[in-house]
Amino acid sequence: MQAVKQGGIHVSQSELLCKNNCGYYGNPIWQGYCSKCWRERTRSAQEAARDNGLLPPVPKPPSDGGTSLTFSRFEEKKSAEKGRRVNTVRRLFWGTPSPAKRQEPSTSQEVALRAYQTLQPGDFTGFLKLLQKSFSQSLQSRCTAFLSTMEAYHDLPVQKQSDLVQDFYQNIAGHFSGLSEEQTVHMMEHMEKLIMTRLHKWAFCHDSCDDEQRDLALQKRIKALNWVTPQMLRVPCTRDGPVGSDPFLPAITAIIEMDAKRAPQDKLTCVSKCCRKVFQGLASSSCQPADADNFLSGLIYVVLKANPPRLYSNMQYVIRFGLAHSVMAGESGYYFTNLSCAVAFIEKLDGSALNLTQEEFEAYMLGRPLAPRGVRMNSEGWQRAQETREQLEELQGRQEQVHSGVRAMQQQLKQWVQSVQQQVDEVTSHSARAGKVSAPIAPVQPIVAASPTSSAKVDKSRTHPAQIQENEFKNQSDPRQVTDLQTQFVDQTGELITQNPDNVASVDTNH
Repeated sequence: MQAVKQGGIHVSQSELLCKNNCGYYGNPIWQGYCSKCWRERTRSAQEAARDNGLLPPVPKPPSDGGTSLTFSRFEEKKSAEKGRRVNTVRRLFWGTPSPAKRQEPSTSQEVALRAYQTLQPGDFTGFLKLLQKSFSQSLQSRCTAFLSTMEAYHDLPVQKQSDLVQDFYQNIAGHFSGLSEEQTVHMMEHMEKLIMTRLHKWAFCHDSCDDEQRDLALQKRIKALNWVTPQMLRVPCTRDGPVGSDPFLPAITAIIEMDAKRAPQDKLTCVSKCCRKVFQGLASSSCQPADADNFLSGLIYVVLKANPPRLYSNMQYVIRFGLAHSVMAGESGYYFTNLSCAVAFIEKLDGSALNLTQEEFEAYMLGRPLAPRGVRMNSEGWQRAQETREQLEELQGRQEQVHSGVRAMQQQLKQWVQSVQQQVDEVTSHSARAGKVSAPIAPVQPIVAASPTSSAKVDKSRTHPAQIQENEFKNQSDPRQVTDLQTQFVDQTGELITQNPDNVASVDTNH
């Protein structure tokens, strides 16, 4: 899988097919093999490891009744029925007829086959009704026994449960050997829904696997990539529709609904619906018809925006317990393979896949987005934003300078008040020595001073003691000295205000 600058995410047909060249779709989860080839390779490797003593033999559960006897029957007849299962699967799913001679069906089997032939595709309720009829007693007994066995041994490793379910599918397919291939597929889909709806609570996200940890890691990864845009993935998406509309919203809804389904076939239906909506969204937002490359890019974008709950567990559930022909072939197999490729692409996504430098990619991942290089160079809006940012930084620096000047101004005013007070003290001391002052006086207020004429008329009962002392000082002291000090105070204050008008205004504003 590789990114192409003008064609979206490109995946060749050879990458979608099984590496064993069997003609069916492979899957990244199976290392590029289809489910059939992957199971054969896994079983061969396990058998070779047991023969070499690297793995212990498969333990058999004790027989303690009907359910244990049924389980033992599966284990003991597994090798004996292997050849027959292979022939059945080939005849039903891969189109190679079995040379074995068919047995003449009994009367009840003929009635059952005729009833099954009248069943409409997808009519699961009708299938349940037929299963309660007397001619379906044998089929119902086999399903009940298998479900009881699986529920009794639900603590088995999930891979072992998967093998037992797949073996059951192959065995039960012989019950519909009198039907056509298409009708057999529909009946097997009903059987899968019946079995896995009951086993969902035991088999989904089993404790023996790390599906839950993988779900959390994938969800965290998708959440960290929420900044990816359709343009980065080369998705042909336009904004000509209504404001706030998203052509891929139906696809996002469909992929989220997958987690609410229990049967693997129903989950695959959600995947197929999502992919068809992706094609429709591409067709509605682009003048050109959607191709395979644009489809995969659109599907990746949908997965990133939807962030489906428990996506990895749902995919593993379909792989382990879904029908082989649904996952490996047909429309559902093609769509599911593309979904697996999209998830693998997201897990390994880096800057080169989005035409970003490593610095830009890391900045996006850290929440400090940068516009792509072409946007920064050619976009007038981006340049205007850069100029605005520079102006804000300059204003911030000037504001810091103003604050520094205000603090310096306050310090100068404090020092000046102290110097004036010192001069007043010197004058007071000089007047006292000259015998003109008979009582100590309060410090002179630097801002407000009462006139000598009005001070004599002030009611002393309502005047502050410091003001009374100041008025007495003015009456007893030489008026010319007081006037000179006041004039000097006003002149120095005006000089400071003239030198620093902005700072004084800032001080008044703050106070």
